[in-house]
This record gives sequence, C-alpha cells and structure tokens, in this order.
Amino acid sequence: MVLTKEVDSKKIAFYLQDGVEVLDFAGPMEVFAYAGYEVFTVSKDKGPIKSQGILKIVPDYSIDDAPAADILAFFGGNSQNAYQNKAVIEWVKNQEVQYHFSVCTGAFVLAEAGVLDNKTATTFHESFEGLESYDKIDVRRGVRFVDNGNVITTAGVSAGIDGALHLVAKLQDLNAAKRTAYYMEYDNWKPGDGLLLSGENPYLVEATNFKSDEGRYETKEGFEMNVQLIDDELMITMQGTKYPFYHEGGDIFSDVRNESIYFERDGDVVLGYRLEPNGNLYKKLD
Repeated sequence: MVLTKEVDSKKIAFYLQDGVEVLDFAGPMEVFAYAGYEVFTVSKDKGPIKSQGILKIVPDYSIDDAPAADILAFFGGNSQNAYQNKAVIEWVKNQEVQYHFSVCTGAFVLAEAGVLDNKTATTFHESFEGLESYDKIDVRRGVRFVDNGNVITTAGVSAGIDGALHLVAKLQDLNAAKRTAYYMEYDNWKPGDGLLLSGENPYLVEATNFKSDEGRYETKEGFEMNVQLIDDELMITMQGTKYPFYHEGGDIFSDVRNESIYFERDGDVVLGYRLEPNGNLYKKLD
C-alpha cells in the first residue's frame, strides 16, 4: 500500500503566542497532521492564550518542559510577544532541530535567534521593511515561501499552507503533498511556487506520456471507470465523480487514499490494472 516514502515519526513543535493568527498556524497544522506527523503546541507558559482575541488555546507545553522536536515552527499575529521575549529567544537558540519553519511575522523570531543570519527569507507583505532591518538577512518580496534547505520561511497567512505542503514534498515526496492538498480541497495550490535555494527540488519528476492509459476500465464494484489525462495529470471518473491518481514509478500508481494501482501492458498496449501485484486483472474496455 505504501508507495511514497515511509513517514518517519517527525515531531513538530508549534510555538504559539497570545494573539497568534489563526490561519497562520491552523493551515500548516492541518497539512502536517494529515501527512502523518506529530504536532504539539508550546508557549512561554501553559496559561491559556487567545488567537486573534477569539479562539482560546491551552498550550500542550511551556518552554520549560517542552519535549525535543524535529521541526520548530513560528507564526505571525502579535509575534513581538515572542521575539521580544529574551527567555523565548534563548529557548529557540538552545533547540537542536532538523528544520526551522515560519509563517508571516514568525520569521522575526528566527531573525532574533540568529537562525536567519546569512540566509534568504520572506515574511508578511506589510512587514518587509521590519525584516530588512536585520543586516544579515536577504529579504525577498513577492514569493510564497523561501527554502534555504533546513530553514523555510513563508509569506503571510495562507502562504503557510504552501510552505507546509512544500515541506511534506521534501520529507516524503510530491505525491504525498498532492494527496494532502486534495484532502484539504486546497485547489489553488501551485506546487513549487516558491524560491528554492537548497538544491533540493521535489518537483522535478520524470516526464512520462500517459496518453495510452486513457480509456474505460472494469472495476471491482462492477461499474466502469474512465481514465482521462487532464493538464498532464491522470484523473479517474467513477459514477460522475473525478479523482486524481498519482504516478509512483513504472506502471505503479496510487489513488487519493494511497492505495496501489498496478497497470499491466503488453508492449505499448494497456491490458488493464490490478489492485494487488498478483490480484485480479480489471480489463481496459477501449
């Protein structure tokens, strides 16, 4: 069943300050949770905080008892509450993590901790000048996210979803990110729509011609399945509903639930597909 990279047990710490922007953290949280990672919240102390003065949040941990994380994430919305606090910045400096991730003005926390020194970054569009005041940071405008390798910063609010999907693509693969975006109904996502500086590009995939896969097929349920190539992506239509499915390599594909689909060919002619390597062959009808 598992065709993408197996998810290792990444732990992601979301630092949330009082006044944090809801979508800044909630969008990436949705992405990481669906992609299979363990997300927990941290704040300066365990007292309740309010997001945008509306949503009450009780952090899982304080900076005094938070467990080790693989990824440390910061978000906008009253972010000076975090980046102007010496205890918080000292805590950030003392964390040994694989990745730092920020959304919106969460970048200022990374800036104060020196994480962005001699790196390229972005932030919320109304805060560029503030981030540009840090001499050691190359601030870029007009990008959804910037990937330095182990440090990813994003623009404001909804751009955090793009950055989180990008990190999933890096940690697993592009199909895992596509599957997550489909689940979230995030239809406007443009894979790779950011500034990639690390040399790692999960969006470079081998060009393949799927034209011969188009057509009508039998299904296990007894009705027909129609496969179409739309904008270079294969789509399945069953009982009037369209679903994407994803090329994993060779004649192996996966569906939106990460279930395997094994196409079978005789030369260039597609005979059908199987749901297991040696399972029943569901024939192509035309």
